[in-house]
Amino acid sequence: MQSPPSATRRAYQLHQRQKQGFYLEMEKEKKEMNGVGLGFFQMPLHYPRYTMQDYLDMPEWKLDRLLSEYGLSATGDLDYKRKFAIGAFLWHHDLHGNQNAYCGY
Repeated sequence: MQSPPSATRRAYQLHQRQKQGFYLEMEKEKKEMNGVGLGFFQMPLHYPRYTMQDYLDMPEWKLDRLLSEYGLSATGDLDYKRKFAIGAFLWHHDLHGNQNAYCGY
């Protein structure tokens, strides 16, 4: 295997240094923001798979954790948080009787 031409190699090395600098800068900003009480949000990979009954039975600490994982915050009593989660995460067909259906894409 041949080594790439020197200009290409230099461009690749420059790109790698810039990319590494970008990630280091992001990590630095994340640490600084966490130091002053701000959070850093990263969207979870999967959509919650709970039914309406799951939300109605869910304890408050679990609702708080679930909402915070998706960058949402609901202030209020437990009933309000449950309604908020149901409105945020359930689709129309989940609200109207088809509790066990999940189209796992």
